[in-house]
Amino acid sequence: MRLTTSLRLFSSTVLMILMGIIALAQGGGGRAGQAPAEKPGPAPRTPDGKPDLEGIWTAKSFGAADNVEDHLTDQFGIRAAKGIIVDPPDGKIPYQQWALDKKKDNFAHHMYDDPEAHCTLAGVPRQMYAPFGFQIFQPPDYVVIFFEAFHAFRIIPMDGRPHAPENVKLYSGDSRGHWEGDTLVIDVTNQNDKTWFDMAGNFHSDAIHVIERLTRIDSDNIRYEATIEDPKVYTRPWKIQFDLGRNKQPGYELMEFACVEGERDLQHYTESEGGKK
Repeated sequence: MRLTTSLRLFSSTVLMILMGIIALAQGGGGRAGQAPAEKPGPAPRTPDGKPDLEGIWTAKSFGAADNVEDHLTDQFGIRAAKGIIVDPPDGKIPYQQWALDKKKDNFAHHMYDDPEAHCTLAGVPRQMYAPFGFQIFQPPDYVVIFFEAFHAFRIIPMDGRPHAPENVKLYSGDSRGHWEGDTLVIDVTNQNDKTWFDMAGNFHSDAIHVIERLTRIDSDNIRYEATIEDPKVYTRPWKIQFDLGRNKQPGYELMEFACVEGERDLQHYTESEGGKK
């Protein structure tokens, strides 16, 4: 079996298992005859009156980890699903022609180059819909996010300080936050070009600029939106949207995700004898 096909099947199987685990952790694994889950209450607030985003959260749109675009047929181990792109209305990334050709080549021939398969950080916004949980904290003048995957974290200043110099490029970029009413707005710059949006080869350059918007709509849900622009790759900005669900399992905590950056042992994802292609 080809390495690329095996890797896709492996990733898809792992994702399906994680979906079940996450659903149970969020309280969605009830059996027949059990009482229905309680309806969410009002969105809580911090002592200073701001929306309280603290807690452990997981994206409810599992198919986005496979492909952020609408993909209504199974293909190479990527399961059919509705994507998370809400603009453009067709659910497709508005690539320049050269970039669309590159994306198609990534999908057809370079799936093993997915940075997450090599345990590098997922980047923004992918880390927000990866099939693993993350925890939000709100210390004074900051929002801090700890991710279960890859030991990743984000420290987001809320004090109006400027971004890092343009020549500084980071896997998760440089984030600056502020409140617009009840919505946390995060401006993300300074990302490198080494991350993808999904397993389907959707990509960006180091000119990517992301504006995230997090709105707690009730006690159990946060509405997440992100607008992505990159004049080197896309013809215009595009937007994704999905909900984050609060993990309500008593005593739940984030565990170590043991994945080492630079992983190259992909041959053991194959099903052939001896792990060879």
